[in-house]
Amino acid sequence: MPRHFIAALQAGIVVVFLAGLFGQIVVIPTTAADEVDNFPPYAPFAVPYATVAILGIVCVQVALVAVWRLLSMVREDAIFTPLAFRWVDVIIGASVVATLLALGTAAHLFFATIPSPDDGMDVLSALGAAVVCVGAGAAFAMLVVVMRSLLRKATELQTEISEVI
Repeated sequence: MPRHFIAALQAGIVVVFLAGLFGQIVVIPTTAADEVDNFPPYAPFAVPYATVAILGIVCVQVALVAVWRLLSMVREDAIFTPLAFRWVDVIIGASVVATLLALGTAAHLFFATIPSPDDGMDVLSALGAAVVCVGAGAAFAMLVVVMRSLLRKATELQTEISEVI
């Protein structure tokens, strides 16, 4: 893979990581405070939901660090080593944790009585978004598991070719 392509991907990872950091520090707490100011009955839900959102972003950031490391391994032509599996496992773990956070949020939104300023559409929209996140997270985790098995097969083939040569 060309080095400039890897460098461009790593630059994108830095941008997304920093955007997530900005969201964790500024956007999520500010939005939670604004929602409580606009509708005070949301107050008991602000900190738990903000915490879950921040933890979700942490999961994405952990996966981004793992992808960065895998890209470095590609650049060093060391992707077909056992160390690569550890980083792929980190991505799988982060996506599973994020999916479980979304599942917990969806369950809470479904079963809890959460006040709504209008006709309940805010809660229904949040529930819909949480359910979509659960589906997307589960699909992503399964995709990475499949990709991990392909990496294992490629690593085995690389080892066989090295033994033959």
